[in-house]
Amino acid sequence: MNLVVNLLICAAAVAAYFGLVMALSTRLRNHSLVDIFWGPGFVLVAAISYLASAHSGGDGVRRTTVLALTAIWGLRLGAYIGRRNAGHGQDPRYTALLERRTGGLFGFLLRTVYGPQALVLFVVSLPVQAAMYQSAPLGALGAAGIAVWCIGFFFEAVGDAQLARFKSDPANAGSVMDRGLWAWTRHPNYFGDSCVWFGLWLLALGHPAGLLTVASPALMTYFLVNVSGKALLEKGLRRSRGAAYEAYAARTSGFFPRPPRRTPGRR
Repeated sequence: MNLVVNLLICAAAVAAYFGLVMALSTRLRNHSLVDIFWGPGFVLVAAISYLASAHSGGDGVRRTTVLALTAIWGLRLGAYIGRRNAGHGQDPRYTALLERRTGGLFGFLLRTVYGPQALVLFVVSLPVQAAMYQSAPLGALGAAGIAVWCIGFFFEAVGDAQLARFKSDPANAGSVMDRGLWAWTRHPNYFGDSCVWFGLWLLALGHPAGLLTVASPALMTYFLVNVSGKALLEKGLRRSRGAAYEAYAARTSGFFPRPPRRTPGRR
C-alpha cells in the first residue's frame, strides 16, 4: 500500500470516528466529549498508518517510534481531559455555542464542531502518516525530532499536572496560577503541544517530501495561539482575574518559556 491510499483510508476513518463521537455526544447531551476524543483520534490515524505501511518498505524503527510517540501523547491527553471533565457536565463553551444555533442540529454541529475538528485532525496528522512510508533510518533529524517531542511532552504533561494540583486546592480559588512551569510561560501545555508536533514533523523528514507537512505543526500552533487555545483562554482570564492576571501577563512570557521578569514590562 502507498501513502496516497493511506491518506484516503485515514480520511474515511477520521470521518467515521467523528461521526461516532457526534452521535455519542448528542445522545448524552454533552458535546464537550469531543475534547476527550481529540487526542485518541491521532492514535487511531497512527495505528491505521502503521498497519497499512507494514509491507511498504518503511523503516521499522521510524514507524514504531512515530506510533509510540503519537500514542503516548494522544492517550495521555485524552485521559487527562477525561479526568478533568468528569462530573462537570457539558463545557459552557459548547452550551453557549448551541444557544446560537441556527438551522437543524445535525448540520449545525457538523459545520461548527465535528467537521472542522475532523479536518484539522486529518491535516495535523499528515507527518505521522508520511513518516510511516519512509525507508531512511532515523539519523540525526530523527534524533532531533525525538528530543523536541520529549521537551514538548514534558512541558505539556508537567504543566497540566501542576495546574490540576493548583486547582484542587480550595485555597487557590480565584487566584492566578504562576508557579512551576507557569512562571516561565503562561501556557506551558500549549507550548508543549506545539513542540510535540514539530518533533513528529522532524520524524517525517526521512524524505524531502516530508518538508511539505510542515503545514501540520504550523496549523496546530496557529490554533493553539490564535483560535481555540491561548487567545480564547486569556480573554476569559483577563475578565475573571482582572489586575492579578494583567500583572502575571506583564512578567510572564505568553508562549515561549523564559525566566519571569522581575519588573513588569511590555509583553
